[in-house]
Amino acid sequence: MLKQEGYPDPVEVMRESDGHLNEHSHPFEVKALVLAGSIELVTNGLAQTYRPGEVFHLSYEQLHAETYGPEGVHYLAARRQ
Repeated sequence: MLKQEGYPDPVEVMRESDGHLNEHSHPFEVKALVLAGSIELVTNGLAQTYRPGEVFHLSYEQLHAETYGPEGVHYLAARRQ
């Protein structure tokens, strides 16, 4: 599916337990599959938590904040320019 949508192979990302990143953006679009733990993303004032088996999507330069659960988070992220 990712290749059909023009994404490269995904990279593995691991974040620490109870970690947090304040509002920021990335110079790419991302689709990610959560493998373990959880991540809460806040976009446009709305919070959404993603757990194993769920996919999240962030648009190019989309402002967001991130919070990682008590087990941290482990996910595969495909980034498209």
